[in-house]
Amino acid sequence: MTHDDVKRLAALGEGQHIEFKNRVPRPERIAREVIALANTDGGKVLVGVDDDGTVLGVKDAQEEFYALRTALDDRILPPVDLRFEPVRVSRTREVLVVHVPASADRPHVLKPDRRPDGTLPKQRAFVRVADQSVEASREAVALMKAEGRGDTVTFTFGDAERKLLQYLERHERITVREYARMNRLPPWKASKALVTLARAGIVALHPREGGDDYFTAALTGE
Repeated sequence: MTHDDVKRLAALGEGQHIEFKNRVPRPERIAREVIALANTDGGKVLVGVDDDGTVLGVKDAQEEFYALRTALDDRILPPVDLRFEPVRVSRTREVLVVHVPASADRPHVLKPDRRPDGTLPKQRAFVRVADQSVEASREAVALMKAEGRGDTVTFTFGDAERKLLQYLERHERITVREYARMNRLPPWKASKALVTLARAGIVALHPREGGDDYFTAALTGE
């Protein structure tokens, strides 16, 4: 990449595939951004670009690169096959570009810090929603795991499925809670049923900030 390439990306602003950092943040924060991109469609993290798209560069690129690499090596499970590229943007400053693939090994999770009592919190996965990296829902994680295993999908298309598609024709979207109420199911069963239908291509999952994901009929893409 060249300085002009960096300026073009910076002009686009942050979005589904691009994240800016003016310098390497705390390890957990930078790891979350990379995990979210790898778990979704891939993208780039530009270190040395401000939130408003101003290309600043980092002064000590080697120190920033070491902090970046250490954070990502220590905090992401399983590791993501990243590519790092320094791009000189002035005589003394560089932008560090992290190329993040859409990973075949997802879900990637954030390795947590051990609590004072020695226990470990749960490992969290993240996905990209517009320009935000948000915690992946149970349904999103289940889909990623099933895709990674290459599981086959078998189910019977019955009254519940017809009722769901009729509901989506009228309301366009449905959440796990709404599906559970509609069919008088416990939430875990409703979640499992919707994940199965998503794997079969009947419905599509749409992650949302705050974790209240929703499903649409797959052909609508809305």
